[in-house]
Amino acid sequence: MVGRRPLNAAKVGSEDNPRTIGDKIWSLIKELVIVVVGALIIAALIRAFVGQMFLVPSGSMEHTLNVGDRIAVQKITDFKRGDVVVFKDPNHWLGDEPQTEERGPIGKGLEWIGVLPNTSSEYLVKRAIGLPGDHVVCCDTDGRITVNGQALDESSYLYKSGGSQSKPSDFPFDVVVPRDRIWVMGDHRDNSADSRCHLDDQSADGEYMSAFVPTDDVVGPVFAIVAPFSRAELLKRPATFEPVPDAKGPPAAEPVVKTPNVRC
Repeated sequence: MVGRRPLNAAKVGSEDNPRTIGDKIWSLIKELVIVVVGALIIAALIRAFVGQMFLVPSGSMEHTLNVGDRIAVQKITDFKRGDVVVFKDPNHWLGDEPQTEERGPIGKGLEWIGVLPNTSSEYLVKRAIGLPGDHVVCCDTDGRITVNGQALDESSYLYKSGGSQSKPSDFPFDVVVPRDRIWVMGDHRDNSADSRCHLDDQSADGEYMSAFVPTDDVVGPVFAIVAPFSRAELLKRPATFEPVPDAKGPPAAEPVVKTPNVRC
């Protein structure tokens, strides 16, 4: 009949033609290769479109983030005021000195596809304090930073040591964030060369522009510390940013800086 197998046909793996140990090993290797390649492709896609891991190299965000923390950054949602964000070095903030030990070729490959956290010195992590058009001032009569006139209570995340907490800033500033830029600050304000420290930097984009991070350079908001396990937690946006009003009118192309010549 059509479709019936001849009675004398041999079947691989049957008693008439048993699979050898070599066949079984080769089959297992092929299955492992398929699984590994599939996992690497998925990891690369996740890194490109969903999220990415980074290694924290410095103490500028202590103790929200500590040196050596592995952090997860998401790319599928926009960041908001108050989020901790990872961004590319906007205008040579880091200088020429490497911030972390460089990996070998295999490590770089695993880092590129997202299996290992990114250790590149081209990225920084800070808190987004001001969005485009925001008026950010330090400080009010109580020593607090204000955004669009709303004072921030930063006690939940500013660096603490020996029972004392860092000040919001040791020097004043008064800026209006330009279009497509943000104003960022570290949580360890005494140890953070953030937007405040780059108002006098030279920039091809225009006067004062080096202090403001281009939104296109932001990888995304940090949503979790994934390692070490003793510090693993989800990061939440501080409640103090919720009542901050939106900026008045559309942001201008150029920043407004009333306190130039800031020295960190």
